[in-house]
Amino acid sequence: MWNKDERDGKIDRAKGKVKQVVGGLIHDDDLKAEGQRDEAVGNVEETVGRVRRKAGKVIEKVKKAVKR
Repeated sequence: MWNKDERDGKIDRAKGKVKQVVGGLIHDDDLKAEGQRDEAVGNVEETVGRVRRKAGKVIEKVKKAVKR
């Protein structure tokens, strides 16, 4: 299951790709650049979320091991 960061990252990536395509179609370099930024931010957000989720799983495993 995705966490908030992963979900928001995927949304930002999708928005960025759409802006890049629309910017290309209407020849708007500023919109294309904004789309590239959104996509990059989305990539970072998604990666942070993935690391956070995996770290949470490791912490849960450690807790279970300590209880034994």
